[in-house]
Amino acid sequence: MSDCPQCGDVSRRVFVKAGALGLVSLGHDPLFLGRAAYALRAPGRRTGAKVLVCIFQRGAVDGLNMVVPHADAAYYQSRGRIAIPRPGSSDDAAIDLDGHFGLHPRLAPLKPLWDARSLAIVHAIGSPDTTRSHFDAQDYMESGTPGVKSTHDGWLSRALQHRDEHRDTPFRGVAFGQQLPRALQGSAPALAIPDLAAFGIRAPGGARDRLTAAFEQLYSGDQTGIIASTAAESFEAVQLLKQANPTRYSADNGAAYPVQPFGRAMRQVAQLIKADLGMEIAFVDLGGWDTHVNQGAGTGGQLANRLDEFGKSLAAFAQDLGDRMADVCVITMSEFGRTVNENGTGGTDHGHGTAMMVFGGGVRGGRVAGSWPGLQTSQRYEQRDLAITTDFRDLFAEVATKQLAIADLAAVFPGYPADPARFPGVMA
Repeated sequence: MSDCPQCGDVSRRVFVKAGALGLVSLGHDPLFLGRAAYALRAPGRRTGAKVLVCIFQRGAVDGLNMVVPHADAAYYQSRGRIAIPRPGSSDDAAIDLDGHFGLHPRLAPLKPLWDARSLAIVHAIGSPDTTRSHFDAQDYMESGTPGVKSTHDGWLSRALQHRDEHRDTPFRGVAFGQQLPRALQGSAPALAIPDLAAFGIRAPGGARDRLTAAFEQLYSGDQTGIIASTAAESFEAVQLLKQANPTRYSADNGAAYPVQPFGRAMRQVAQLIKADLGMEIAFVDLGGWDTHVNQGAGTGGQLANRLDEFGKSLAAFAQDLGDRMADVCVITMSEFGRTVNENGTGGTDHGHGTAMMVFGGGVRGGRVAGSWPGLQTSQRYEQRDLAITTDFRDLFAEVATKQLAIADLAAVFPGYPADPARFPGVMA
């Protein structure tokens, strides 16, 4: 990353890394930085294109309270204060799915997706690596190479490299946040967009001239070594993205997104999908899942508050897109799960296996996939955690194959012999 020398007291840094595109704000004026801006005159838009939306629940979500194994007696024996009540036992009880598993009550907005068989769940899933470090586990999940710290790019970037669609648009991979996530870092063009609503705001006074001069110097080509066009063409990229009308967007089908950051991010994902700018992969972060203290049970506590925003935002997204969900697949992920036993402060500590969700077009929903290992002490990983029966790469590989039409899985998950026989079977 390199500081822009002509931006005065602007504190943010502009970064470009190995073909990644960033969209950041310098003062009041968002600039579109890029390697592929020269191609924007023919963006190659196409409706009906497949889109993968990845949601990272950072901090290690408690999959046992998110998708409750209410038929496993050991669950209630291990969680005297924070267990979600059995379905039908109270107003804040689990919402039964199949007689064995149930949704956390704050995930009630997702139940219609389950009933429509467009939502599937994979339980007891995670990384074969034994780390309990958030940083390492997230890195391994985003690189797609657990236990290998030397991997320089992310699995989503590699997936984009091995697709042939939309080679003439830089909007193929878009992260909705302040920085490009590990999963999208690599040689495939990708963007980080903090806020679409910032578009159209003009810098006051002479700030515009200073920003333009800084932009021109940064992208002079000779100085950066980056394949880039003129500043004028790069500004053209901003104009192209403005066609999404970010300040005037109205959700369809009566969808109402939560006003919190995750709700706003999912609203922007829907907006760019509808803009038909060639986006193939969207990535959204949602933190706050590290519930060591006051995790809560039922509709109270930290977890309930987080799941409320999570469930309402995903449901609004599906409602907003309507028929377009046929071309969209959403997958949730988290670096690891939480301990089976509650701790002394009404929370849970770093664990192993967790639960992930998949919903949208092409999903074989209405089922909890994977093999359930059980929660008796002898059935747990290291006698404390939910054991893993599905490697996260098997789920990711199935989604990459079915949603992104990736044929060369070895290139996306190096060192791992992805085998369809191990896929959890959540995609048609």
